[in-house]
Amino acid sequence: MELIKQYIIQSISAASNNLRLSTEKIEVVALLREAITKSDDLKVDLAEMKKVTELSTLAIRLNEIYNYLTQGQIDLFKFSDKFKEHSQFLIKDLSHMLDMVNPATIKNSLDKIREKKKSETPTPDVQGKKDIAPENGIKIDLSKRKYDEEPFEKTESEKIKEKLILDEDKDDEALFIQNFESEILKPIKPLDSMLKQLSKNEINSDEVLNFARVMQTNGEISAKIGFEIIASMHKIVSKALFMIRTRDLMPGREVIEAMRACLIVIVAVVRGKEVDITNYLNRAEEFGRKIQSNKLKDII
Repeated sequence: MELIKQYIIQSISAASNNLRLSTEKIEVVALLREAITKSDDLKVDLAEMKKVTELSTLAIRLNEIYNYLTQGQIDLFKFSDKFKEHSQFLIKDLSHMLDMVNPATIKNSLDKIREKKKSETPTPDVQGKKDIAPENGIKIDLSKRKYDEEPFEKTESEKIKEKLILDEDKDDEALFIQNFESEILKPIKPLDSMLKQLSKNEINSDEVLNFARVMQTNGEISAKIGFEIIASMHKIVSKALFMIRTRDLMPGREVIEAMRACLIVIVAVVRGKEVDITNYLNRAEEFGRKIQSNKLKDII
């Protein structure tokens, strides 16, 4: 299944590379890819996506790819050509979908699909015990009873928003969120300057550690209020800096440029720049996968 997910995700990435995407549309693509990655039943999720108007056309195309990968025998000699064909077909459908949604609407649609799946999953108490016969002999049918497992569960984003609205005395976190843009961008230029010094092998261990911690903190705040791409870029840079400090990663030219790609994505997304940053995002994410899996020989 992981291979199937990777094929579909890479097909979407290849298709998006042929489109001129704004930062908002890049966020949508990232959310779509994340949903596919985290899916525990891709066939069912694609079927549900086909029922959502703005996702239906793309979902139909993705389902065709899924069927190709899971049904019948795959000709490995034509596998690469087939991938190019699938990616090419996706361009039009992906573009159509991106014109109809934004990060908030697609996130809402994907959340509804997940909630629907959760509500349709029988609870352990119901499975195999639809009928309960009490001692008085009356038979009670519980098969149609609806369970609300998490009626009051709130996301971190909702909790923070409520705190901002209801609290008279705002704490440091609330103030940070109010000034999110300035706080996130504040360390970027100094960090970029330090990266250029690192490329010259001029390493100040304390400075590296300080920036690693700042990026870690800012990444956590970004994640809390729902900025997933920004959070991911911070996480990659923070991890790389910690590794550089412990000498597990050498700051060569490829490493520095990959980290700077993360910074470029952060600035572009925060400021809402209407420029194509797909190549920077792809480079940053690939670097993140490599340091996460410790494939350091590929980047040093």
